[in-house]
Amino acid sequence: MTPPQSPLNPFVWPQLQAVPGLVHGVFTRHGGVSRPPYATLNAAFGNGDSPEAVSENLRRIASWLDLNFLVATPQVHGTQVVVVDEAFLHARPKKTANGFSLIVGPQADAMVTACVGVGLLIKIADCQAVFLMDPVRRVVANVHCGWRGSVGNILAETVRVMRTGFGTRPEDLLATISPSLGPCCAEFRHFTREIPLHLWGFQVRPTYFDFWSISRHQLTACGVRPENIHAAQVCTVCHRDTYFSYRGEKTKGRMAAVIGLTSH
Repeated sequence: MTPPQSPLNPFVWPQLQAVPGLVHGVFTRHGGVSRPPYATLNAAFGNGDSPEAVSENLRRIASWLDLNFLVATPQVHGTQVVVVDEAFLHARPKKTANGFSLIVGPQADAMVTACVGVGLLIKIADCQAVFLMDPVRRVVANVHCGWRGSVGNILAETVRVMRTGFGTRPEDLLATISPSLGPCCAEFRHFTREIPLHLWGFQVRPTYFDFWSISRHQLTACGVRPENIHAAQVCTVCHRDTYFSYRGEKTKGRMAAVIGLTSH
């Protein structure tokens, strides 16, 4: 029996909503058809959930955003950035089901595109999804940034790709940091082995780190204006009723964070 459908209610930023021809959302765990322990809007295949349920969940997400199809990659907590251009879209196989299409790229933790009608999908459950929008060059990026991504500074690598590949000026960028692991819950008992010395100053108390501030720092170091960086400041561990949280409940479900252009 399919659970009753509830409306999707993603987290959105007014600063991005104000940009014409841009859609985005960090979707909650609610509004899908997946059964426990994936209840209900699980966006990830390959974790034991029904592929049919995940396809329906993704179809609902794409429909809410009014996008033609979604692009995702196998996320490996690295620093690889993929450019999603017309050649990429034609080269990769497209999976079509339930009225929507999904393209899966190579392993990467960030995607950049200037293509219209393409939703860049990042899957999270405590990690940050960082949206980057260049309203001048009309380029968007979506970055999967967990603590390993912060250590590797995947944000700087993504901004570099936008600069070299699309002519983006960092001072034009709008950046948002999704609901994710907050400083209240980001305990790293073995931080001396996991986190490099230059990031130890972001401890808010012994063994607890503020990765929202780390992302802000890394973005501003790239030239992004501080006033253009907008963090949700919502901890997914503390709000497990709304968001999937791996730390909070060892969840197998993953939320969808999507950004895409609908016009040039």
